[in-house]
Amino acid sequence: MPSKKTQKNFDTFDTLGPRYVVRRSAIHGRGVFARRPIREGETVIEYKGEIISEAEIERRYPEDRSGINHTFVFGIEHDYNIDGGSKGNAARWINHSCQPNCDTYEEDRRMYIRAIRNIRPGEELSYDYAIEAGEPLTAALRARWPCWCGARTCRGTVLVPSKKPRKRKKSPA
Repeated sequence: MPSKKTQKNFDTFDTLGPRYVVRRSAIHGRGVFARRPIREGETVIEYKGEIISEAEIERRYPEDRSGINHTFVFGIEHDYNIDGGSKGNAARWINHSCQPNCDTYEEDRRMYIRAIRNIRPGEELSYDYAIEAGEPLTAALRARWPCWCGARTCRGTVLVPSKKPRKRKKSPA
């Protein structure tokens, strides 16, 4: 993982050339594709964008209860979100997959995407969006947040059930 002292600009070239290119995706719209081999554990790109509040998310991206939803917002913590649709970079075009080849990690309130296995040139980069639903996953809700990854284990949505707070065990009296 990069540290403040060794942070690279992941959007530019390194000694092996550019890591990725943005182009049309078979999954959805635009996608990000490897231009060279990417090693497992290699950080590919930082997810950049404007830092916005929960209230601003609601204003910019109100949920469409009758259609399909789409957002470039990456939540870091309560009321701290990165909007890749504003001041974002190529990371906003990385598509969701239920069988991803990348994952995300946070460091110093910044979000990074890294390879979780070796990735071949030409392969589309993806990670599991795992958006917490905030409500029970009904068929209607799943339809508003669809997944088009085509994986054998596709769950049909980018949503996951919300994490429930753990109940504290009562200590013996």
